[in-house]
Amino acid sequence: MIKPKILAPAGSPETLQAVLDCGADEVYIGGKCFSARQNATNFSIDEIKQSAEKCHMYGAKLHVAVNTILFDTQLNEFAEYIKSLTDAKVDALIVQDLGALDIIKEVSPNMELHASTQMTIHSMNGALLMRDLGFKRVVLSRELDKKTIQEISSLGIDTEIFVHGALCMSVSGQCYMSAMIGSRSANRGLCGQPCRLPFSACDNKDNHALSLKDMSLIQHVQDFIDMGITSLKIEGRMKRPEYSACAVSTLKNALDGLPFDIDTLKSVFSRGGFTDGYYTGSRTNMFGVRSKEDVISAEDVLPKIRETYRKVRKVSNLNFSLSIEEDKPTTLIATDEMCSYSVYGEVPVKAINKPLDYSMAEKQISKLGGTIYNFNGLSFEPNKTLTLSASALNEMRRQLISNINADRVHRNEPILKVNNNFKLQLPNRLQTSKNLDIRLRVRNFNQLSNINLQDINYIILPLDSIISQKDIPSNIISKIVVQPPRFIQNEFETIEKLSQIFSIGIRHLMCNNLAYINIGNRLGYKLHGDFGLNMVNSLAIDTLKRLNCMDTIVSFELKLSQIDALNKNIPIGLEAYGRLPLMLVRNCPIKNEVGCKECHHSISDRTNRTFPVYCTDGYSEIFNAEVMSIADRLDSINNIDYYVLSFVNETSNEVANVIKDFKNRCKMGSTKGLYVRGII
Repeated sequence: MIKPKILAPAGSPETLQAVLDCGADEVYIGGKCFSARQNATNFSIDEIKQSAEKCHMYGAKLHVAVNTILFDTQLNEFAEYIKSLTDAKVDALIVQDLGALDIIKEVSPNMELHASTQMTIHSMNGALLMRDLGFKRVVLSRELDKKTIQEISSLGIDTEIFVHGALCMSVSGQCYMSAMIGSRSANRGLCGQPCRLPFSACDNKDNHALSLKDMSLIQHVQDFIDMGITSLKIEGRMKRPEYSACAVSTLKNALDGLPFDIDTLKSVFSRGGFTDGYYTGSRTNMFGVRSKEDVISAEDVLPKIRETYRKVRKVSNLNFSLSIEEDKPTTLIATDEMCSYSVYGEVPVKAINKPLDYSMAEKQISKLGGTIYNFNGLSFEPNKTLTLSASALNEMRRQLISNINADRVHRNEPILKVNNNFKLQLPNRLQTSKNLDIRLRVRNFNQLSNINLQDINYIILPLDSIISQKDIPSNIISKIVVQPPRFIQNEFETIEKLSQIFSIGIRHLMCNNLAYINIGNRLGYKLHGDFGLNMVNSLAIDTLKRLNCMDTIVSFELKLSQIDALNKNIPIGLEAYGRLPLMLVRNCPIKNEVGCKECHHSISDRTNRTFPVYCTDGYSEIFNAEVMSIADRLDSINNIDYYVLSFVNETSNEVANVIKDFKNRCKMGSTKGLYVRGII
């Protein structure tokens, strides 16, 4: 069995050096832009180039995160950035945005691509779509159990899983809380982490109902070896060097079958301990906060950890051979595991007092401290009449090491092509419909009773609501768009249910994650993109068209002016009314705090705002406290073809009133969301 690689985070050059010296096989970093950890120190282009060289000298690989969503106004800048990263010879790029994917494939055609966890890939069909799109590796969602990871890792695409570090409450790529509350978008790398603030299901101001413990799966490494996982990822680009170094050392020991110290790792950083709840399927005792005791425990272990990376790690053995002859330049040869290298130095001189003996030669040539090499011996036959100064020997050694370093870098760096003639071309803009379609999103059929559906173009209904409905009126079959689970707990079962309702004439599928594009195409559905695909630029929308989506809802993180500027080539719509879903979570905060029997379907924050919470098929959604509406702005938007009215717990009468008021463009709701104020 090939052991998985250790993939370490580095938010600064100091951390990068620390994780390399502790044994990381791969390092992932972010630049000064387009990175999902914009608040880390991050790396300039020059620093990225230096980091790539350093990694390659160690025999490690450097991955750069370009895993934010991109606006149309940023696409040219992004293309130039990709050229710079290609010139820096990084080994792989971590990508979220489908438009970014398009640009990278044009600008750097043989760059290795990894699908970011921000793409919410958590099922086999999601991974298969990534493979078909050109990704070599997929970074799986952190919320997966052992069985699901095992299934995906058998597909022939490289898999990367998180094994240590912070857990977001929300599934990555599906959190809009920070954006909605403070305009700091997680999809843009600026999450303000409001989830770590007090929330409660029972009005307890001291509770933190949305704060999870950090994960640690290091004790399960044998499983990952058996599964054939490609890479084990440590979260923490915003953490200090000691944290990353300790996590790498602990994971390396575990992979090597050596004793490993979880307690020290816990002392460096934890939130009341660690959890492996998602992996094992036991999702109890997963919540935690950073306590005073946690902070104090770190102070005791940090100096000890610094010692583990104070010295440069040795990664190669060098055998030396020294030759001195009268009237000839001295020759020094070094041989490593793959090559031999030689340099020429000064011509030796006649010894006046003492000729160069073996002891003196070995002393100077073996001075490899501060390098990545072990001295593995010297072959030297002294000449009884010749000598050479210590400085001359030192200069030859330094030059030889410099040459070996350069060769190691060259040997390990990727051979990349770059298209310097790339010119951004946006798709031709589709003419916008004169009459806006109206679509309803409801949670059950009861919300449709006594509503005149004649003017409603599509009705978006949950899959299980359709399955459980005994008699679906024939006049609405053609209008139904099935909304499958946003998080796929059992893909085989979900596909079976979708096949079942396809057989009764339902033909439209809402693709709220990328896996459903693959599934829907296979089953013959007409595909509609949902907000969870995070469509914010024209190229990403074009990709959806190529994947057979007939239309898509654009992200509600866009301003109306940005939506108007999109060069869409399929019809686009927007969420125009409702409590927007702020989080998609796999661990219900209400169940954890008060239990399901006491559930009143809401949590509150420290300002007493109430956020509805509803569970569906193994996951929960946390909705905004405020009702969003742009009814009074619709007529000023020139680039949308339909709008969606989404309902959570409204009665059928309330649904009917909203439809009526929307048709009359009445002002309603308590917020316009991000459509006016936008995100950073």
